[in-house]
Amino acid sequence: MAAERRAQRRIQSLYRHLSPQASDASSLLQPTVLRAERLSLRDGRQAVVIGGMVLDIHALPFSPPAPGTTTPGKVHYVLGGVARSIADCMSKLGGKPFFISAMGLDMAGNHLLEHWRSTGRPIEGILQTQDITTAVVCCVLDPNGEVAAGVASFESIERFLTAEWIQQFRYEISSAPVVMVDANLNDRALEALCRLAAGDNIPLWFEPVSVSKSKKIASIVKYVTYVSPSEDELFAMADALSPGKLYGLSERYRSEKNCPAESHINMLKPAIVLLLEKGIKIVVVTIGARGVFLCSKEGSILTRAVVEKPQRLGISSELHKLISSDCPSQKFHDAKHIEGTSRLFALHLPGLPASVKKLTGAGDCLVGATLASVCEGLNVIQAISVGIAAAKATVEADSNVPLMFDLVGVADDARSVYSAAKVVHNGPV
Repeated sequence: MAAERRAQRRIQSLYRHLSPQASDASSLLQPTVLRAERLSLRDGRQAVVIGGMVLDIHALPFSPPAPGTTTPGKVHYVLGGVARSIADCMSKLGGKPFFISAMGLDMAGNHLLEHWRSTGRPIEGILQTQDITTAVVCCVLDPNGEVAAGVASFESIERFLTAEWIQQFRYEISSAPVVMVDANLNDRALEALCRLAAGDNIPLWFEPVSVSKSKKIASIVKYVTYVSPSEDELFAMADALSPGKLYGLSERYRSEKNCPAESHINMLKPAIVLLLEKGIKIVVVTIGARGVFLCSKEGSILTRAVVEKPQRLGISSELHKLISSDCPSQKFHDAKHIEGTSRLFALHLPGLPASVKKLTGAGDCLVGATLASVCEGLNVIQAISVGIAAAKATVEADSNVPLMFDLVGVADDARSVYSAAKVVHNGPV
């Protein structure tokens, strides 16, 4: 299979040199000579992750910063970018994601690519040229590890991670079990990618990245299967999809959100239901240390495996064995199919106690571990449990993604999350 895939890559490379570039998003859907080969190799699936590859600069002052002067502290260069961190996490849990991004031939880009290449991961999807200035984020952290202030330079991703570059990897996209894209892409590239995935019925995971960028959901919502917003991103996405419909709800939520899970979900419910009614299948709302609300119209969609024929090899196989045996799907046997449009099944999966060093990267590893688990045949509830366990390991590490995961520890924590999960809503809204 490996030799066959290498041969396919060589054919693709030759094809890209001989074929004209697409002129618009609609042309990306035209058939190519590789379509039959792509479909015949679908069992050799690997997830595709698309988005930012970023150098993070983390500054941790020893005392509160004063205006007009520098403050003693520690400064770290950290491998970052939402999509890069998600793909990195997946790889360290045994996944083999194909990563598509863009960066410059500069200090930051060379540092990022050198690390990626040193792990033996494929680099064919990473565009690196002198015309690009690598994306950089500079953050000042507070004593709790939260971002107190920051500046992000992402113009290069929006400009160079184009529809045309993504189109060159349509084989990988069409044969993937799932495609994850972060919101750093420009609107045209996002739509072109979504249409490529939709053409082969590939589930698409949209990671909002930030409140402002989460609003890009408006133009692609009909293609999206999964979303993973924070509470603020959830309200921003709902407002982008139906401007003014939930006016004032986010402000009321902020003043009342420290309440039991059942009351908490009731305040988020209007925004969640709006996203589901727009066609999104699964909404994963991250609520910080309190965990996750996992929501859908159909509870049954959360209890069945997403990938029917996973290739369980090495560490990913061990993770599947550790989780599937002790986290039975029957626990949520009441998660039945629910007819109608204004229905909601919502599950609360709690967070885990942690010795927090910093909070950056936790959400990315939650998504990365969830995707790695889904690709190995776990159902969504089991996979989110693994994601929360990976997020705990991340906040206890110095980097955005831990250097390595303690697989047994992750599995133990995932079982704790799964056993404590409870249904907080199942019925009409």
